[in-house]
Amino acid sequence: MQKILVTTSSFDVSLISNFIDANKKPIEVVLNPYKRKLSEKEVSDLITDDVVGMIAGVELLSENVLVKAKNLKVISRCGVGLDSVDLNAAKNLGIFVTNTPDAPTIPVAELTMAHLLNLLRHVSNVNEQIRNSKWEPKMGALLHGKILGIVGFGRIGRKVASLAQAFGAKIIVFDVFPVSSSGISQVDLNQLLINSDIISLHIPYNKENHHFISKAQLDLMKQSALVLNISRGGLIDEDALFDALINNRIAGAGIDAFENEPYRGPLCKLQNVLLTAHMGSYAKEARYIQERDAVKNLFSKLTELNLF
Repeated sequence: MQKILVTTSSFDVSLISNFIDANKKPIEVVLNPYKRKLSEKEVSDLITDDVVGMIAGVELLSENVLVKAKNLKVISRCGVGLDSVDLNAAKNLGIFVTNTPDAPTIPVAELTMAHLLNLLRHVSNVNEQIRNSKWEPKMGALLHGKILGIVGFGRIGRKVASLAQAFGAKIIVFDVFPVSSSGISQVDLNQLLINSDIISLHIPYNKENHHFISKAQLDLMKQSALVLNISRGGLIDEDALFDALINNRIAGAGIDAFENEPYRGPLCKLQNVLLTAHMGSYAKEARYIQERDAVKNLFSKLTELNLF
C-alpha cells in the first residue's frame, strides 16, 4: 500500500483522513514518531520505498535524503519557507515541491510586533521581576515616531509595515526588488542599518543570506537599535550578536529562529534579548489553514500524477 509521510512535529491527521475517506482510496498515513524536528537521518529512514508523498516541516531534505526516496513524487511543505529543501535535487529527481505561502503572513507579522513592543516596554523582564517579588517599573520607549527598517518587503514585511504604521512608526525598506508603497522609502542596506531604530528581517535563508547580519552590519547600527529575526535561523551571526549586545553596541534583540534548534546558546543569559521557540506561524487559526492547504496541495499533485 502506498504511504503518505507527515514529518511535521504535530499535524491534524483528520484533514488527511477525511480527504482519503471522501475519495475512497487505499493509502496509509505515517506520522512523525518523535514529535519534534527530525534529523537528516531520521527523515531519511522514514521515507521508505512505499512513500509517494510527504507533508514536510522544517527538517532538512537534502540531496542525500531525496536520492534515497525511491518513489517519492510530491513534497508538500506546511509553511512558506523552502530553504530546508534541496530544490535542484528535487527537480532533477522529478519530485514536485509545493508550499503554503499565505497562511503564515499574519501570525508571523503579529509575533514580530509582539517582540518589538515587548522589547520597547520591557514587558517580559518586569513580569519576571514581579514574580520574584521585585517591584521596579522600567522606563520604556514608544514605537510611535521610531524608524522601523524592514529587510525584505514580501507578504510578511508588508504586513509588519502596515501594523507598525498604525502605531505611528516611519517605515524604510531594503529589498532587491523595487518597492512602491505609499509612505514608505526604499533605501540601500547600509542606509537602513545606520538610520533605523528597529531592524526587522523578513527574507528567506539561503547560502547568499547566511549571516546576513554579522559584525560589520551590527557595527553600523545605532547604539539604541533593536534587531529582530522572526524569519529564519542562520540570517544572524548569533556569536556576533551576543558580542554586540554584551558590549552595548546595540540595545536589544528579538529572535524566534536560530541556526541550531533547540537553541541553548549564550543569548539565553541576556536580559535584553527576547527569545521564542520558532513559533512565528504557530497560531491555531493559521496552523489550520497551513495544514489544510498542505493537504490540498499534496493530493492535487498526486491526483495529477495519477498516484491518488
